[in-house]
Formats: sequence, C-alpha cells, structure tokens
Amino acid sequence: MTNATEKLREIAGVIASTQGADVVTADVVRGELIVNARAAAIVKVLTFLRDDPRMNFDQLVDICGADYPERAERLEVIYHLISMKQNLRVRIKVQTGEEGVVPTACGVWPSANWLEREVWDMYGVFFSDHPDLRRILTDYGFEGFPLRKDFPLTGYVEVRYDEDQKRVIYEPVKLAQDFRSFDFLSPWEGIQKILPGDEKAPPAPAKQGGA
Repeated sequence: MTNATEKLREIAGVIASTQGADVVTADVVRGELIVNARAAAIVKVLTFLRDDPRMNFDQLVDICGADYPERAERLEVIYHLISMKQNLRVRIKVQTGEEGVVPTACGVWPSANWLEREVWDMYGVFFSDHPDLRRILTDYGFEGFPLRKDFPLTGYVEVRYDEDQKRVIYEPVKLAQDFRSFDFLSPWEGIQKILPGDEKAPPAPAKQGGA
C-alpha cells in the first residue's frame, strides 16, 4: 500500500467519523477516495473538505453528471476536488431524481457557476439558489437534456438557414431513407471483397494441388 493510499484511507476515516448521516460512504477504491453524500448536505460536506486543516481540498476541478435510468434516483452529480498541499484528490457523488434539487456550490467555489450550468443543460439537474441557472451549451429554446440515456441520438429538431425567410429556422428531424446511396464504403453494408481498381490487376495465379 502506497503512502498516498494510506493517507486517503486516513482521510476517509475522518470524513466518516465527523460528517455523520451527511455522508453515506467514504471509501478508497483502486487508489481513489470516493465519497457518497446526501444531496441536501452537499454544501456542508464541500465546505468541510475545503476548510478543515486535515482535508485541505482547496480547489474545485470539475462538476459533471451521470445518468442511471434503472435507479429510482437516476441522476448523479460528481464533484472533483484537489488538495494542492497534499497532492491528493477526492470525488464526491450525490444522487437525485428527475425532479430532484441539489443545492448550488457557488457559495463555496464561485467557479461552480458554469460547471453547474453545464450539468443542468446536459442532464436537467436543478441547482437551487444558483445565481444564473440557464443553458450554456445548447440554444435557449432547446428541449430535453442531451446526455440522458433516453434522449434520442438524432435529437428532436434540426437547424438550417432558410433563404426565403433570411434567418435560421428549426424543423423536426427528418431522416430520408430514399436518398441514401449504399456502396462498398458504407458502414451500413460493410466493405466488399472487390474494391474499385481491383479489376485492373492481373488475376492471382491458381494454387497448385498437393503432391
């Protein structure tokens, strides 16, 4: 066991013993410290990890989302922190349902602002008390949340410039099968054994039979 792993186990024990019911689990898995916290207590847990001298996780690296449709609380928000002093990292996870609410971390780290906006835009996780919770990657009129597992790969609308109206317009997605031309290079058909140009090559010599 490395010194870093030993230190992470020590930190996990401190988190579990001090945070009570706010932390569900705190374990070192494959050399990484993973903390599962209650969504309602995320600000308290993040503040502890930042301010407690035994923790010193002073920088927020990223906030991202995940979708597990088979779960009752299908959406997950993941926070990645780093301690510059100890050169250690921690991952904190909280779970919420489609209509659930997660308190914003902007009061702990102002840099959480755009990161939470991206999670809202892609997964639909609502962050309460966020100062400016609006879409950041998709358009203002976009419907749905693209990184949820049940969002269609083609989306719902497509965008094009209309020459008559002289503006960008939105239309329902159309997949016209009639105009697809399947050939030997198409991934739908697969590559054939005979490629263009092969007909110019001399035929391969016939194999001689065995003695």
